[in-house]
Amino acid sequence: MDVQAAAGIASVATLARRVRANVERVIVGKPDVIEQALVAVLCEGHILIEDVPGIGKTMLAKALARSLGCSFRRIQCTPDLLPSDITGLEFFNQRTAAFEFRPGPIFAQIVLADEINRATPRTQSALLESMEERQVTVEGQTRTLPRPFMVLATQNPVELQGTFPLPEAQLDRFLLRLALGYPSAEDEQEILRRYRTGGPLEALEPVTTPDAVMAMAEAVRAVHVSPAVEAYTVAIARATRVHPEVELGTSPRGSQGLHHAAQALVAIRGREFVLPDDVKAMAPLVLPHRLILGSGARLRDRTAREIVDEVLRGVPAPVEREARP
Repeated sequence: MDVQAAAGIASVATLARRVRANVERVIVGKPDVIEQALVAVLCEGHILIEDVPGIGKTMLAKALARSLGCSFRRIQCTPDLLPSDITGLEFFNQRTAAFEFRPGPIFAQIVLADEINRATPRTQSALLESMEERQVTVEGQTRTLPRPFMVLATQNPVELQGTFPLPEAQLDRFLLRLALGYPSAEDEQEILRRYRTGGPLEALEPVTTPDAVMAMAEAVRAVHVSPAVEAYTVAIARATRVHPEVELGTSPRGSQGLHHAAQALVAIRGREFVLPDDVKAMAPLVLPHRLILGSGARLRDRTAREIVDEVLRGVPAPVEREARP
């Protein structure tokens, strides 16, 4: 690796520490989740947070957007939400006697789609083009979205009445699926103290700029991945496709996401090359939501996470000397 690439990765680690410390002023006791969210930002990937209400999902999205200096919009998904409510629409301006475009909330850098599974499939599909191609087509005209661009969607795994499960094509466009979980007793006490006189979110200041974030994302691509680690990543993806309890394994988009997420994780931690353990760390966040389990696995209450853990135990990892540059 040349000196310029090494300096770029060092700057990623430095800036990531500043962003993480800033977000931790609002989100208490979740350093791993914040790091994983930064992985998605540096991959220009999207996040699906599946957890119960009231644990800070919206707060995480807002704190991340403020810390990065990015624009933020929230979409409250409901069954009566229309695709044009997300993408925007053309309207006739009587004063100018011409059609004008009114952009929807998708034209922000960090978009929170709250309770995404409450929107109808037609409305959910309005996000497909924007999540994959970073563009929106309205009335036959394609408009580019701002960068960096990330959709952070939430859904409640407990309250399923009146919801529409996300289709496989939609799930495959999320780089990571995360869960925040309840705080520990000590962290919950700290939350009470910190929010006693108001929320710290209002005082949060940006620690970087969108242009710097894009430069960080470019630097992540320079992280070294040896042929042995590439082969290990592919072997994991292929093992999910032939597992007897899996009806549909991970797609090539999934193996690409795992590869890039491992690079981003390494850069955040200040290392210049990916080890098999980095791939193992990201696989449970990148792969499970891309799998469709067979009827036998569902009858035995097996989860996709269990299948991925089983695959990781079964695929031999390369030795460390093969992974180093």
